[in-house]
Amino acid sequence: MTKINSAPIDNIATIFKPSITKIIAPWAVTLIGLVGMYFPTFRDLFNGLWAGDQQGHGPIVLAVSIWLLGKKAPQVIETPLRPAFVIGWSLLIFGSLLYIIGRSQNILIFEVGSLIVMTASITLILRGMEALKHLWFPLVFMVFMIPLPGVFVDAMTQPMKTAVSYAVESALYAVGYPISRSGVILQIGQYQLLVADACAGLNTLFTLEALGLLYLNLVKHESVARNIILAICIVPISFAANIIRVIALTLITYHLGDEAGQGFLHGFAGMVLFMAALLLIILFDGFLRIILARKS
Repeated sequence: MTKINSAPIDNIATIFKPSITKIIAPWAVTLIGLVGMYFPTFRDLFNGLWAGDQQGHGPIVLAVSIWLLGKKAPQVIETPLRPAFVIGWSLLIFGSLLYIIGRSQNILIFEVGSLIVMTASITLILRGMEALKHLWFPLVFMVFMIPLPGVFVDAMTQPMKTAVSYAVESALYAVGYPISRSGVILQIGQYQLLVADACAGLNTLFTLEALGLLYLNLVKHESVARNIILAICIVPISFAANIIRVIALTLITYHLGDEAGQGFLHGFAGMVLFMAALLLIILFDGFLRIILARKS
């Protein structure tokens, strides 16, 4: 029996193991550091702001962002090593200052937003500008998990709720329902419904914007015009989805009673909102495809 020489195999393993370790180790150490740094931040968000209806999209955006970053990780690692130390370290210092100020002063827009800056700076230091280009969409998408300032949200939400209330009243009155409106309060039959921030606020619109941009990123249309038009129209599509949600809530309350309406509000309303928005985006995208195909 001839003994097989295993030296070549051992040599190959010896050659590749250090290189793989050398590539992965800095990212692993950095990831552990980021998790340790931001764990208190996201623990507070999960136990506080993200536990409510208005900012409930935060965990979803965080999960999708992690998935997008993981999906791009192989491309980043395969990018030629050209570290941008000056820009990278400058951003790292800036991101650290944002985090320190945000954490110490409870300014969430700084504290959470610093994670985007830190991720970009670490990519520049470890890999370079070409690697950062692969991460542009995940980093932009992460913006949607940053809690907006309360003053700004309140200022924008009231006119949006008024517009949604007006649209719902007009639509249901046109088809014969006994409905009237006073500000953001709808009176249909014997029931009164308050159009709340969670139904038609800026945070809801922000969530639907994230959904629309994610759809654009996943379908990856080659037509620049189609992408631009669809991105612009995400805002009115999101507004229309909010109207559909409030109409559904109003009709359920009118036909099935207040208890059924409240059950729908806390159970199925969010799903209806996202389903309506996604369906409208897909339908409008199909319409654009037909129109642009005729013109070409």
